[in-house]
Amino acid sequence: MIHPTAIVHPKAQLDPTVSVEPYALIDEHVIVGANCRIGPHAHLTGHTTSGANNSFHTGCVIGDAPQDLKYKGEPTRLRIGEGNVFREHVTLHRSNDEAEETVIGSHNFLMAHCHVGHNAQVGSQVIVANGALLGGHVVVQDRAFISGNCLVHQFVRVGTLALMQGGSAISKDLPPFCVARGVNSICGLNSVGLRRAGFTNERRLELKRLYHALFRSGEKLSVALAAARKEFKSDDARVLLEFVAKSKRGICADTARTAENETDKE
Repeated sequence: MIHPTAIVHPKAQLDPTVSVEPYALIDEHVIVGANCRIGPHAHLTGHTTSGANNSFHTGCVIGDAPQDLKYKGEPTRLRIGEGNVFREHVTLHRSNDEAEETVIGSHNFLMAHCHVGHNAQVGSQVIVANGALLGGHVVVQDRAFISGNCLVHQFVRVGTLALMQGGSAISKDLPPFCVARGVNSICGLNSVGLRRAGFTNERRLELKRLYHALFRSGEKLSVALAAARKEFKSDDARVLLEFVAKSKRGICADTARTAENETDKE
């Protein structure tokens, strides 16, 4: 299952069912689970652990050192779940200190040339399209969709079932179920994603009401949040409300509110 041109360190731990294609390079501390495919010229390095049924396409660099000037060569880690697809030239960096690890969940689809920085936490069933860049310590929750050439600043959170339109950029948190447009702006709910995820019409209507209460009421966000907590009690509402309440970087603003008004109110 290992092509003769591939270079696999004798201490690397590969399940017997792993397929290693021409010119791939697998370093000493790598662990690869059952039925993984490691494509041509892929490089798996560092203390990287991969679960089963992952596919690493041509030219991936998985588990290389973090792009962090504070990093001094410590044996930091990258942990990958199962059933993921990493397309051509995807780069995943391990953490920048031994106390944490970079984590990729399961059943994600990371398209060509996208990047996940050190200490990032990517959930499951996430799609990251071509050329998207996730900075260090970013958190992406389950079922988020990050479109092509999007930029996510370090330490930013992207909520579950959120969507970033192509080319958008955020340095503030993107709430669950919402759509990011442009720079640090949201423009409504990810209605298509919610339908595909099985949200009923009633659940979607409630989230729409909550969206308006939080982001289009004209109130300061903290005031709108306190009022919404009293009115909205469902599990879906709780997910959105708790995400907003826990934000440390601030929340992307609705495009209906001008930059001047947002500055005045926040």
